[in-house]
Amino acid sequence: MITSDNSLKTDPDVVLIGAGIMSATLGVLLKELQPELTIEIFERLDEAAAESSDAWNNAGTGHSAFCELNYTPELPDGSIDVSKAVKIAESFEISRQFWAFLVQHNLLRSPHFINSIPHMSFVWGADNVTYLKKRHAALTKYNLFKGMQYSEDPQQLTKWMPLIMQGRDKSEKLAATRMEIGTDVNFGALTRDSFHHLQAMSDVNLHFGHEVYKLRQDAAGYWHVKIKDLKSGQKKKVKAKFVFIGAGGGSLPLLIKSGIPEGKGFGGFPVSGQWLKCTNEEVIKQHQAKVYGKAAVGSPPMSVPHLDTRMINGKRELLFGPYAGFSTKFLKQGSFLDLPRSIKLTNLRPMMAAGIKNIPLTRYLIDQVRQSPKDRLEALKDYYPNARMEDWELEVAGQRVQVIKNDPVRGGVLEFGTEVVSSADGSIAALLGASPGASTAVSIMLSLLERCFKDKIKTEEWQTKIKKMIPSFGQSLAENQQLCDQVRAWTNDVLSLKSAEQTQP
Repeated sequence: MITSDNSLKTDPDVVLIGAGIMSATLGVLLKELQPELTIEIFERLDEAAAESSDAWNNAGTGHSAFCELNYTPELPDGSIDVSKAVKIAESFEISRQFWAFLVQHNLLRSPHFINSIPHMSFVWGADNVTYLKKRHAALTKYNLFKGMQYSEDPQQLTKWMPLIMQGRDKSEKLAATRMEIGTDVNFGALTRDSFHHLQAMSDVNLHFGHEVYKLRQDAAGYWHVKIKDLKSGQKKKVKAKFVFIGAGGGSLPLLIKSGIPEGKGFGGFPVSGQWLKCTNEEVIKQHQAKVYGKAAVGSPPMSVPHLDTRMINGKRELLFGPYAGFSTKFLKQGSFLDLPRSIKLTNLRPMMAAGIKNIPLTRYLIDQVRQSPKDRLEALKDYYPNARMEDWELEVAGQRVQVIKNDPVRGGVLEFGTEVVSSADGSIAALLGASPGASTAVSIMLSLLERCFKDKIKTEEWQTKIKKMIPSFGQSLAENQQLCDQVRAWTNDVLSLKSAEQTQP
């Protein structure tokens, strides 16, 4: 566990709220770009990455759009829209470059937060097979998806995913795609490592057990942030030039409290989750992949079912899920009053409109909450026909708060991505939303720098430093195959990533 520095600088340049992957990424970027910056970090819990950044609390796939079918919707004309998948894949490569830079320069203690795990999409039924084949054809036109394999051959599928093929009806129409270069990322370990690095630098203080409860901007543009020490009850105040709200589900209430016009009209819809965790080591050994399927109609994208190999704290794990649920909490360790307290006059209309338009989603979540162990086992058997309940136990995942945005025409729109909300003067920014957040954290924080440090980021000094950390910065990996190959070869080498064949037990 990281220990926090009890010292407090009352007039820092930067305040970071929340000790998750987003604050860690932004903090490291800022200190690399401008080492003299003073930073104060406040986290309400007693350790870093204890909410959504933790490996057991959702984050972990390394979302690169290789296997997530919800990123490639089929359009009414039958074509496949791959624009989101291409964007996410490129964003993940940017993250990999930044992580490789940190490892190469010994700024992280260990590269073991990332491991090679093939990413696969798996479907059954004639219509779904047709869809997957079209998806494969559309994606492989881009450099980022070079090497993606497609197969309907049962023998090949058995080789790729033996657990999934055991006990399956041989007459069933099946198909799968496979990307050998997929990865598994322990964002909890990465986040904690990043904060260790930050704490070793001068003028950075991390305060655990400290909750930000109020913030306001003065006439001179400075933010006055009020904090409560949850152990002693002592209240403190700091004044900062820039504030980043990266508190996961806790970001929305703080954004509303900031009072900035850009934050008005935003609401949040919390979605909880659960996993089935395999406890049988013999079963775990038979699966070495992240296998994603298609989400049920009406389900949120975070509920795309997958049989998922993960490396957590040096141990190989096997999870299935997530099973969605509903809670009024915005954080796993939050309050049941989080949702009602977030409803204000400024966001009441969009929240009501989004609620009315998403009744099927609400019904789906209620059904998920009411599931019995037998129901959950039946869902697992779609992916692992020979599954036995005694080999699995239920694990509670984290909370995610989906963004509800005000829309002049539709009243309110429920979004299933991430949203950076910043003030016009760039003095404060908040990150809202969920997937694929952690995997694309570096791209998200670079876009934040462009909004909030727009004069600095244009300077030759910052441009040179960013290109040193991210060699492809300002160029398209989707369009430049040579650059894409070079970047992947470098990150694979630095991060010690190997092909699936080299990592088989």
